Amino acid sequence: MLAGLAMAVCPAPSVAAAPLPFTPAEIERILAHGPWPLPAKRDPSNRVSGKAEAVVFGERLFFSPSLSGTGSVLCASCHEPWRGFADGRARGFGIEQVDRNTPSVVNVRHQRWFGWDGAHDSLWAQSIRPLLDPREMRSSAAQVAAALRRDADLSRLYANAFGAGLPADDETLLVDVGKALAAYQETLGGERTAFDDFRDALARGDAAVAARYPLPAQRGLRVFLGKGGCASCHAGPNFSDGMFHRSGVRSRLENGEPDTGRQRGIGKLLASRYSLLGPFSDDPSRETAAGTLQAAAERDAAGAFRAPGLRDAALTAPYMHDGSMATLCEAVLHHPGDNLSTGERGDLLAFLRTLTAAGRETPVGDRCQLE
Repeated sequence: MLAGLAMAVCPAPSVAAAPLPFTPAEIERILAHGPWPLPAKRDPSNRVSGKAEAVVFGERLFFSPSLSGTGSVLCASCHEPWRGFADGRARGFGIEQVDRNTPSVVNVRHQRWFGWDGAHDSLWAQSIRPLLDPREMRSSAAQVAAALRRDADLSRLYANAFGAGLPADDETLLVDVGKALAAYQETLGGERTAFDDFRDALARGDAAVAARYPLPAQRGLRVFLGKGGCASCHAGPNFSDGMFHRSGVRSRLENGEPDTGRQRGIGKLLASRYSLLGPFSDDPSRETAAGTLQAAAERDAAGAFRAPGLRDAALTAPYMHDGSMATLCEAVLHHPGDNLSTGERGDLLAFLRTLTAAGRETPVGDRCQLE
């Protein structure tokens, strides 16, 4: 959604004496995109979710190359902190190039499904996936277990997190590594933004503070909620409904086959030993697996992909599941179709930029020619 706006140097955003006269229905929809941040919530399927010692252990694992089969790739190779925990590539690259764009893991704790196709139903299962993928980290349960057993510090951190020594079973240890990685990623939350200040000012009826929100962003918010149709998928405080929607982008996998998105993901989900229906979930009630049970009955799954959250979007170019949109401007040009004017697209872009905290905007590619 972004390639370089109207060239020249952009003037300072205009500020009004009062916010735009949003209707009560519009205000209700604006308020539904907050408050932010959301309160922390434990994952019942992960017994170390929210545990401080597991966060420490998970962070160490996230930045350790010893988990990869080659000893050269780490989780942070594709989720670089300075790139908003993405990688800046069209398609991810671990040991080899993969099929899809690397999503950021900031705010990942708020997701219900993981990966573009929802092939995993928990953050810990999603954290196991790249370890075993031969193109990403090319590891195995035996290699991960061996890495921990030969490293006294990792063994100590495991004991702190799980309250026991390393298990004898390699697969159990692999799953615990996934759960510690998930505990760390749960702490990666996006900062408050100019939109949040505006939203909260509307909630308390503070017109003076609400009026500080730039007018182009206010107009873009109105487009986002209405004519642009963006909020139908990008709903809620994380600007995603977490579900799967047909994409206008048709892409192919590295082997040349069409990428069928959610359809392919459902097959992987139902075949996985690491789903919430499998033997490794720590949720005895299995209530967290309700959506997994229903996944097989999903309709219109072919060509559908999970709607990504839009917070910090200015940090995570390129966009779309195949990385085919190099800038936020390009995504704006692509998504709403032909029903928006150039001015409305510019306003929409101005709004989307306010979903990233001030001072953290992408240093390059922030200009675009909207036509």
